[in-house]
Amino acid sequence: MNLTGGQLVVDVLEKEGVTKVFGVPGESYLNVLDAIYEHQSIEYISARQEGGASFMAEGYAKASGQVGVCMATRGPGATNLSIGIHTAHQDSTPLVALIGQVEREFRDREAFQEVDFVGFFSHLCKWTVEINHADRVPELLHRAFHIARSGRPGPVLVSLPEDMLDDIVTKVTHRPFKASTIFPNLETVHEVTKLIEEAERPIIIAGGGVILSDATEQLVKLSELTQIPVATAFRRFHAFPNSHDNYVGSLGIGARPDLLSYIKESDLVIALGTRFSQMTTADYTLLNEDSKLIHVDVTEETLGKVYTPTVPVVSDVKSFLEQLVKVTAENKDEKRKINKDEIRKNYVEFSTPTLIEKDNYVDMNSVIHHLSEQLPKDAIITSDAGNFFSWLSRYYRYDEGGKYYGPTSGAMGYGMPAAIGAKMANPDKVVVSFSGDGGYMMTMQDFETAVRYNVPIISFVVNNNIYGTIRTHQERKFPERMVGTQLSNPNYKEIAASFGGFGERVTTTDEFVPALQRALASNKPALIEILTDPRILSANHDQTI
Repeated sequence: MNLTGGQLVVDVLEKEGVTKVFGVPGESYLNVLDAIYEHQSIEYISARQEGGASFMAEGYAKASGQVGVCMATRGPGATNLSIGIHTAHQDSTPLVALIGQVEREFRDREAFQEVDFVGFFSHLCKWTVEINHADRVPELLHRAFHIARSGRPGPVLVSLPEDMLDDIVTKVTHRPFKASTIFPNLETVHEVTKLIEEAERPIIIAGGGVILSDATEQLVKLSELTQIPVATAFRRFHAFPNSHDNYVGSLGIGARPDLLSYIKESDLVIALGTRFSQMTTADYTLLNEDSKLIHVDVTEETLGKVYTPTVPVVSDVKSFLEQLVKVTAENKDEKRKINKDEIRKNYVEFSTPTLIEKDNYVDMNSVIHHLSEQLPKDAIITSDAGNFFSWLSRYYRYDEGGKYYGPTSGAMGYGMPAAIGAKMANPDKVVVSFSGDGGYMMTMQDFETAVRYNVPIISFVVNNNIYGTIRTHQERKFPERMVGTQLSNPNYKEIAASFGGFGERVTTTDEFVPALQRALASNKPALIEILTDPRILSANHDQTI
């Protein structure tokens, strides 16, 4: 058996079950591209910019439950790719990035497009490695996949020197391997049960670990048994069904003050698979020092990083909940029920939009209301960061298989490329993305990728001609001193059509539903531009200019 280093890379991808690779082709890894040509089971999705490719791979990983794979050439290609790698790191998304590198004999001379990838990416990745010997490709690349998906998942970067990919190997070693599930200590489970029984005002915070371990069903059972309300961490909306009587809202940007107060006043907080990010914790102010904390996470490193747990539990979240439900007695305490019902009532009131008539602009309250009625319940929504997100996070409810994928890193430009990846992972589901005009313009070129590969997503571009989030901060800190946040925009409907997709421009609320229905019926990549009032910056109605 004679294989080049490049052929070995693709042999590993095939053995790992990879069917989609997202990237921008480059001369530094031509051998890998040529090897993909010989593998009919692997499709190379050629994007228009490496940042978009990394977002596609990250969205694909979230939606498929598999390790996402992206590729880029050395130097500029790799640094463009870094935005998606950072997103995968903060979102705990399993991702393997394969980067072409300068020839080994040219290293450390500031060769053409040379970057020390191991040093550059080390703090953004779970592991970075440069493979300098082709016979080690199977060993190190299989290990990269293992590290990406094990423990707290995350990105791994593998640097591939161009000349190494030409080397011939005569023996293939190593195969895929997966770590076993991490189970909780049963003694600890009983300790947790005792704390739950004793608590008067407990609350559960459901994080990404609930989603990654597919533990929603077990979490619903625990919540119902114990009458404990459930809040979701920042951008983890579908960790718990939003229509359930025990769901009380999400944390992060725009979180309700009464929910934050409820958590701060709770005597027991059960945190499941969350790293207590700055957004989730409202700048690390969420918990009361006197509250008891049960923190469950699959990695020890997460525990104690922000809050010191009363009971730290190192376990897969689903395995922990399965054991906990078995030994937890039903709680019928009336006071606990009253507390739960009150905070639930507040959530329902907060998340029910008031529909507003506007003459010159589209009402975003109405957009989310109509979207909830028109989309299938199992639709997938992706989004950028931006002030438009406040309407989506406040008013849209996720149930019956509905999913949300968005960057906890706050990356702009994420929504549309991530929707492409999510749609490729779930071709039978409706996938829509939300972006502001600022974020959409950062990756809009990859709408052409959706057209070229016939990926019928629907992209909503909420256009107010402003970098809205930054303008909000400007108005708060330096009122009426605007610098750099005013924008101008093209006609997005015409751009979508020129790419070969379907385009609509919505200028009033009444136009939205017909436009959405036409986009759904088009079976093409579609874009709906929504013109909104630039004076209203978010769903929090006090944020106006």
